[in-house]
Amino acid sequence: MRYAGSMTIAPSQPERPPWLKVRFPTGGRYQQIQDLMRGQTLHTVCEEARCPNIGDCWSRGTATFMILGDTCTRSCGFCAVKTGRPGTLDTGEPARVALAIQQMNLRHAVITSVNRDELPDGGAGIFAETIRWSRRLSPETTIEVLIPDFKGDWDALGTVCAAQPEILNHNTETVPRLYRQVRPQAVYERSLEVLRRGKELDPGTRTKSGVMVGLGETREELLRVFEDLAAQGVDILTIGQYLRPTPDHLPVVRYWHPDEFAELKERALAMGFRHVESGPLVRSSYHAEEQAGRAEGLALRHTVAPEDVIPLVAESNSGSPGIAPDAHSGVPSAHAPRE
Repeated sequence: MRYAGSMTIAPSQPERPPWLKVRFPTGGRYQQIQDLMRGQTLHTVCEEARCPNIGDCWSRGTATFMILGDTCTRSCGFCAVKTGRPGTLDTGEPARVALAIQQMNLRHAVITSVNRDELPDGGAGIFAETIRWSRRLSPETTIEVLIPDFKGDWDALGTVCAAQPEILNHNTETVPRLYRQVRPQAVYERSLEVLRRGKELDPGTRTKSGVMVGLGETREELLRVFEDLAAQGVDILTIGQYLRPTPDHLPVVRYWHPDEFAELKERALAMGFRHVESGPLVRSSYHAEEQAGRAEGLALRHTVAPEDVIPLVAESNSGSPGIAPDAHSGVPSAHAPRE
């Protein structure tokens, strides 16, 4: 098995309960999203991480973009994204993501990434450029980013925050006791600091974090994590069931009942979170637009990038497929019609 460390688990997997059954992805809208991603040479975490909600999300015309390639430098025990040595950095990717957001007519876009620990800034610059390109092409779209910890490089975090995403998400994933098995290259306290510093660097952003259950944690451990997150000023919390993507990943220790998710939500709301999404199939970006919209008292800041902060990526990226440079600015035209 490829995950690190040791863990006392039951020798066999518990049977998957009926509330975790999902429909097989199909339909015209699903195919349209798949064709768009292939045409723009883009990746989604929906596919790479084998998300169980891909059929629901793609049939509604939403997807979570995964930037910085499809190969991660870390080896988390729960994640289906492949681990290895990443290829050359694709500097044309931000423009293609922005064009896809425009073509999908998204009101709220979620952008995440693999870890790129070999890069000096961990990929923070590409995150910022993707946000800015998206603002130029889709000025009415709010942006949510799900970022790595950048190995504690606070200048890199500042680069992302300077682009002012409406929501800054960094997942804690599990309880501290299980980090060695679940997130062997991560540090729990560092993840908390990412969330705290993100709020300090850009007070106008809303912060968000997600936790999985079913890996052997206790209810008391989860509640302590919730308290830690609330102490960092986190606005939105997501809680979902861990599902084993392949036999090479960490086993499920147990499946939590929907009633238990409801209880966790009540306990978390009592700690001061603005919104809590808790359920067996909840993922950090699942129904992200609705999560943000339902957050009580959570008015999203809407930021439009001025002309002078739009980066010209890779000599205007004029050679990328599907990108039509604007004759005056050298960036993709912002005047394409939105359905």
